[in-house]
Amino acid sequence: MKAALLASALLFLPLGAAAQSSPEDNDKRPVAAHFYELTPRKPGADFAASLRVPSGYRAAVWASDLGNTRMLAVAPDGSVYVSRRSEADIIRLVDADGDGRADGPPTVIVNRPGLHGLTIHAGQLYFMTAHEVFRAPLRPDGGIGAVETLIDDLPDAGQHLNRTLAVGPDEMLYISVGSTCNACDESSQENATLLRASLDGKRRSVWASGLRNTIGFGWHPRTGALWGWDQGIDWLGNDMQREEINLIERGHRYGWPYVFEDGKRNPQDEPPGGLTAARWAAASTAPTLMHIAHSAGMQWAFHPGGGFGPDAAGDAFVALRGSWNRKPASGYELARVRFDAAGRPTRVESFVSGFMSRDGTSQYGRPCGVAVLRDGSLLLSDDANGILYRISYDGAAGQAAPLAPPAAPMREQAARGTNVPLALARPETAARGAAFAVNADAFADQGMIPREHSEYGLGISPALRWGAVPGAASYAILVEDPDGSAKPVVHWLAWNVLAGTHALPAGLQERDRLSGGALEGMMQGATTRGTVGWYGPRPPKGDRPHAYHFQVLALDRALDLPLGATRDQLLAAAAGHVLARGETVGRYAEAAAR
Repeated sequence: MKAALLASALLFLPLGAAAQSSPEDNDKRPVAAHFYELTPRKPGADFAASLRVPSGYRAAVWASDLGNTRMLAVAPDGSVYVSRRSEADIIRLVDADGDGRADGPPTVIVNRPGLHGLTIHAGQLYFMTAHEVFRAPLRPDGGIGAVETLIDDLPDAGQHLNRTLAVGPDEMLYISVGSTCNACDESSQENATLLRASLDGKRRSVWASGLRNTIGFGWHPRTGALWGWDQGIDWLGNDMQREEINLIERGHRYGWPYVFEDGKRNPQDEPPGGLTAARWAAASTAPTLMHIAHSAGMQWAFHPGGGFGPDAAGDAFVALRGSWNRKPASGYELARVRFDAAGRPTRVESFVSGFMSRDGTSQYGRPCGVAVLRDGSLLLSDDANGILYRISYDGAAGQAAPLAPPAAPMREQAARGTNVPLALARPETAARGAAFAVNADAFADQGMIPREHSEYGLGISPALRWGAVPGAASYAILVEDPDGSAKPVVHWLAWNVLAGTHALPAGLQERDRLSGGALEGMMQGATTRGTVGWYGPRPPKGDRPHAYHFQVLALDRALDLPLGATRDQLLAAAAGHVLARGETVGRYAEAAAR
């Protein structure tokens, strides 16, 4: 196959790359979009020596003829586990004699269709497909014991099915779930996110959203902050959307699909519910650093220092698989992300290049996985040719230091909003007038909530009714479960319900802003699960019935809150403006699995 511009087009998209542009802007601007594929070439026996590396470093083949080598994980004993998407398995390789090359053929450890992400933690191998997460104990011989299914209901994958996972310093599992599409309104709020789950998979929430496809992420070894590389939107031109390096924090949104980079508007899509792109941008966190568009960042590995270059500690290395939607091509290299003494990224440098010919027409590999070996050298996978390259430093001393980021930053973020009183027991909700009645059509006060309103059932919001309060300018709704793990678990936040609205139908949309009739302008905020809209009861199976407090506030004004506002933000804004309040309590329990 010849290297060629396989497709080229001028797409006429709405003007208004900036989020502040008027939605009425009907001007068009041309965008040159390319589908450009490089001719694959087989690397020769001496190819590794031709790779371009910084002075003092060298690249060599560690293992070859392996097939579709993707993600890498290094065990405490130094053995290397590699996922192979096409072969649907994980293989294990070892360098027992320490000669800088794997010994003998690999051993197949486990098979699963669609297998991709993997990590090792506390003697367990965690691995995943598009929909499932598994774990199995590592045996002394490097094999695994019985495989346990932890999660089996991740949302459909679509375009980005290569999901990854890692265990954080807080002893929680983090799962990257890419978008199903290039840019669209997702049907599941778990798509285009980073999820946080307990190690047994029984509890999970959305940690951060608006992440199109963050395959590579990790925790800085000194600060414990979580950083990730997000792949940008295609078909916006050669130089947009640039790849993003994000500080990934709980509850933050990162723009996709409606805005990107520093607030530029995606001209192909508008936020739902009548929201403007400017408002979406105001609620989104901008990237800390950006890189060449369409480079396709893959696995990310922080270096803890030791056994490598003298200044490697605290820097990250990211495999850039290479573009298909850009001319000239970008990526096809191992990049180094430099971090400063404060643990902030400052620039992206090419570290290992030469996988693309100098004239940009041929490729000799597609970098994909990267990991730090016990001796401090780096391992880089090429998923097109089944090669693992080892990058070493001539003057290296010792071995890699333990990678042990502090847990406090993640734990502090996760603890926000926990172990606090229910909303109506807090001073912010002190009311001027008498309480009013709140009723649910589906259950009586203190009665059992039907299963269709729970997350075990259909997960639809129940219909509510309440008494009119004279002088009310708006109403707010807070549903909390004080018996859940977060104490309380937030199941619903809504505000700016119209003053003349005293009833809500069942089954409301799970989105930031609702529109139409009595719902016009009603806003919904973040639940403990990290999603917006109704989050139905989901107590552990076999628990006694949990109490769900449906609390309604009558306010003397509408509230000005950001998209995805939390309960504490809502209550702070409502303080001093509560005219009256009401409550009804429903209960729910799910029978233990047989």
